[in-house]
Amino acid sequence: MITDLKKEVKFNSSYIIGISFISALGGYLFGFDFAVISGALPFLRKEFGLDPIWEGFLTGSLALGCIVGCIIAGSIAEKFGRKPGLMIAAFIFAVSSLAISVSTWLAYFITMRFAAGVGVGMASMLCPMYIAEISPAKVRGRNVAINQLTVVLGILITNLCNYFLADTGDNAWRWMFGLGTVPAVVFMLGVLFLPESPRWLMKVGRNEDAEKVLYKIGSEEFVVSTKEAIEKSLKGGIGKQSYRAVFEKAVRPAVLIGITLAVFQQFCGINVVFNYTSTIFASVGSSLNQQLFETVSIGIVNLVFTLLAMWQVDKLGRKPLMLIGSLGLSIFYIVLAYLLQNHLSAKLVSVFVLLAISTYALSLAPITWVLISEIFPNKIRGAASTVAIVSLWGAYFILVFTFPILAKVLGTYGPFYMYAVICFLGFLFVLRKVKETKGQTLEELEENLIRH
Repeated sequence: MITDLKKEVKFNSSYIIGISFISALGGYLFGFDFAVISGALPFLRKEFGLDPIWEGFLTGSLALGCIVGCIIAGSIAEKFGRKPGLMIAAFIFAVSSLAISVSTWLAYFITMRFAAGVGVGMASMLCPMYIAEISPAKVRGRNVAINQLTVVLGILITNLCNYFLADTGDNAWRWMFGLGTVPAVVFMLGVLFLPESPRWLMKVGRNEDAEKVLYKIGSEEFVVSTKEAIEKSLKGGIGKQSYRAVFEKAVRPAVLIGITLAVFQQFCGINVVFNYTSTIFASVGSSLNQQLFETVSIGIVNLVFTLLAMWQVDKLGRKPLMLIGSLGLSIFYIVLAYLLQNHLSAKLVSVFVLLAISTYALSLAPITWVLISEIFPNKIRGAASTVAIVSLWGAYFILVFTFPILAKVLGTYGPFYMYAVICFLGFLFVLRKVKETKGQTLEELEENLIRH
């Protein structure tokens, strides 16, 4: 048990961490599908004869599915609860992973990757939301960042699998995708043991069930204070959410901040590095084996700095980490673009790629999800999260679809100068518009950010 001295209540920390990790397994699916394409692309180019436009569309088709998944998840989460949505996401992902592995023509492959995106999109919305709603304020940032940790683990483990499968022949990509069924089934089984979100239970009038969950999370003082705060925040708002309510004047600033942060997390450009590692390193003469090895290095650095972010998010705070990340990425991109433009050493390119990855993993990667899960009022959290995360996946599609085309027109280095400018503009936005949220309950944040 841990004690929050400010509130003088106790929390069942092992239980909270346990259910956070189980729900965050949805992030692993995100990480898997995010990374698998990087290792598979060299094989898929040969298998389907991809040109830059089809390569971009094949890669981005996941994001289109994610947009649909977010919309579906928002409706399911509000009507049936967070837990059923997580279960459905796992099932969709398991089936689509198997289907992708037996693809024989391009249209079928893209359709199944779109379906996998539906599962990923549902999980990407529901997992951070669920964790935020079951976590006490003192550890909420760290717990939501657990979701990003599982994303990173998914990327690293998938990159390792890709690296070792690459020498198994032209059908290696089938094994790369098919292995996604395993974590999906594990996640589906884990969700069976999760409690429903107490905030959703109270929203639909199931106060006794909510109280039982809250008693598992903390002491009687915690239960009483949390119930009172939730009831106050939901006053007059129980029932079906309207997307129109998301853009009401009172909540519009928070929603616009959430959307901007979500879009910025993608337009900052780092996911080009994750998805097109082979393209970037091929431009400086790296072999296929070296290209796949770089994906492993990226995965390791990503993991280490995500752990560092989890350690600091509730200490240093959200805003300082976002400022460090956006400005740092801007600087590293300029250097990386120069190195690529002049075809300098692949080792130097690797160094600045890893610096960019470490900066992103420490800041924009986990903190954006933390902020999106925190800043919306209880009454519209599901709908507002849907709008923000749909915007995120839309931006991701634009990013990965356009990179092969831009790289052909401008050279591989060209887009990174653009991303550097975007990151600097993001730095200015965070500096002026984003407020610190650490240490406040969701209801306190609603009071401070919305009503004042």
